[in-house]
Amino acid sequence: MSTYNQSATAAGPGAEFSEGRRWLQLVVGVVCMVATANIQYAWTLFVPEIQQTFGWERASIQIAFTIFVLVQTWLAPIEGYFIDKLGPRLMVAFGALFIGAAWVINSQATSLFGFYVGAAIGGIGVGSIYATCINNALKWFPDRRGLAVGLTAGGYGAGSAATILPIAAMIESSGFQETFLFFGLLQGGLAFVAAWFLRSPKKGEVKASDKLSQTRRDYTLTEAMSTRLFWLMFLMFICVVTGGMMAVAQLGVIAQDLGVKEFKVDLYFFVMAALPLALMLDRVMNGISRPLFGWISDNIGREKTMVIAFTLEGLGIIALGAFGHNPWAFLILSGVVFLAWGEVYSLFSALAGDAFGTKHIGKIYGVLYTAKGIGALFVPVGNLLMEATGTWSTVLYTVAGMDLFAAFLAIAVLPRVLKAHVARSGALNAADAAAGTPRASAHA
Repeated sequence: MSTYNQSATAAGPGAEFSEGRRWLQLVVGVVCMVATANIQYAWTLFVPEIQQTFGWERASIQIAFTIFVLVQTWLAPIEGYFIDKLGPRLMVAFGALFIGAAWVINSQATSLFGFYVGAAIGGIGVGSIYATCINNALKWFPDRRGLAVGLTAGGYGAGSAATILPIAAMIESSGFQETFLFFGLLQGGLAFVAAWFLRSPKKGEVKASDKLSQTRRDYTLTEAMSTRLFWLMFLMFICVVTGGMMAVAQLGVIAQDLGVKEFKVDLYFFVMAALPLALMLDRVMNGISRPLFGWISDNIGREKTMVIAFTLEGLGIIALGAFGHNPWAFLILSGVVFLAWGEVYSLFSALAGDAFGTKHIGKIYGVLYTAKGIGALFVPVGNLLMEATGTWSTVLYTVAGMDLFAAFLAIAVLPRVLKAHVARSGALNAADAAAGTPRASAHA
């Protein structure tokens, strides 16, 4: 949680602790995340081909993507229940079958309903794998939760980078149906094989942080939801993720409104329009953001890192609205915004593990993660604001206000709530580890 608590001293590792073993678990989790990434990030490559083949309106096709996001997000609490009950191996294997089946269904679909079914199946598969790998990283790395979760989430955020060009090339040469089929089987198969290498840590295979205070209690979902800390985190999560998605989802039309969409950026070794270059920066900065801010939070505390990241994002968005009409400023500032936005998925999951323990973290973080689904429902509000005011600057300033409000909560409210939470639940310390004291139940 924070470096302020005197009891947050080191809890040494048990006799079974092995750096190699836990890093292998992390690598396998990242592989699984990479295998799932195209379900979300490569979809945009298929939409024009689907539209050209069947003649449907693009808005109708994109309903499939909305279905995917809602299913992937809103089923997280249910998936969390099964993660805690069945463990990572079976859950990832289950998810792998579903991500493979999703694109196989898409390869055979001849109606919008068929693509909607594929999207729902894909949402279940991705949600199962994403939540499981995040939770496994939390359990194996209590001393480096921010970094471990950041690397795992980064695998999903940047995982499609290596396959975007091959997928685009195969769509052009063989058609989108064959591409769906081939990559569906490939990605599903890779995740299915990797699943059998995953497992949860046993007692003595992990060590606690020597810099952050972490609860001695394993909260149940009901107990976690009865705390002020849970709902403060939920509110902050909604503010930051809504603002980020609203800015990112509308980047194309924002670039057009600012007059920089078609500007050609000459970087000497290649020339590219400002908008696609900004979208490339999104992938890079998202991949960097999650482990970077996670690592920072492991060393200076979650709440201090949140203040830095949320403030950076808010100021970056304000500057984007003020100076984004300059193409170079648009590129630089959009990069800053993407860098400061991606970290939410590492910081909130790491803080949840610190605050509520890991025995029931699948269900607890599953409910917290629905903040993304709530944020997605608010994204269309950006269009309404733009239509009402005639400019995207209003949207950007509103989004920035949400980020800065979250930063205010992180600096003015979160430390006090954290301190009170630690006082009630106790902190894991070196004396407990040396004495072999088991982690107390939240019922104690």
